[in-house]
Amino acid sequence: MSAFALSLVLSAAVLHASWNALVKAASDRALTIAAVASMHGLGGLILIMLSAPPAMASWPSIAASTLIHYAYYILLFQAYRLGDLSQVYPISRGMAPAVVAMGTYLIIGENLTTLGWAGLAAISLGIFFLAIQRGAAHADKRAVGVALLLGLTIAGYSIADGIGVRLSQAPMGYIGWLFLLESPVLFAILWQRRRKATAFDWRVFGIGMVGGVFSVAAYATVLYVKTFAPIGAVSAIRESSVVIAALIGLVFFGERPWLGRLISAVIVAAGVITLAVFD
Repeated sequence: MSAFALSLVLSAAVLHASWNALVKAASDRALTIAAVASMHGLGGLILIMLSAPPAMASWPSIAASTLIHYAYYILLFQAYRLGDLSQVYPISRGMAPAVVAMGTYLIIGENLTTLGWAGLAAISLGIFFLAIQRGAAHADKRAVGVALLLGLTIAGYSIADGIGVRLSQAPMGYIGWLFLLESPVLFAILWQRRRKATAFDWRVFGIGMVGGVFSVAAYATVLYVKTFAPIGAVSAIRESSVVIAALIGLVFFGERPWLGRLISAVIVAAGVITLAVFD
């Protein structure tokens, strides 16, 4: 992977970790995610107006990714309901890179080098080690089941978008339509809150909008890099955001223990370097 691609994906990972940290710190996570979805919709509209439309060959990928994203959000809310997301969410992020790499190999024949696979394995191992530290082994079995399904949805939309954006002939147009079609998540959450007469906190929504800007920039960057770099490698480095988020928790939220988080970060960093240098 080129230094340019690596720098973009690592920047996206930092942005992804940052918006997830905002969600974690929020007093109302559902409203925060609604705000993130609102920025996806707005960002999508802007990209659609500024970009050429994606080629027809990419629309099946847009449709598949949109539906998978809906499933992802439903499962994410279930994870919030069933257990501590910090316990089970790294499981889904840890399994996703391997599933993406195997999926792209089977579907489009895109393969990593032997050392590239080793780097990907190190990233997944580091994320799983973080999950174990946070008590994933003792989490509710239903929550772990949801985490595994989450991992499949993450892998699913990553593969669909990696293939679709290459077929689109207009990456920004593809990204725009994808973001716009995700925006019904906002209205679903707001309708649910109205039905339950739940209070609306504009401060929380505003913080979520900042997270939404980070989310739009992060995923748009990742999709752009997938147009010229291996999909599996890009997805693996992007998921290092979980460990980055853990380090953010260590520094800014005073979360402990610190030693295990640093070990996870070192393992993931070794995997990232291996992918960057040898794939």
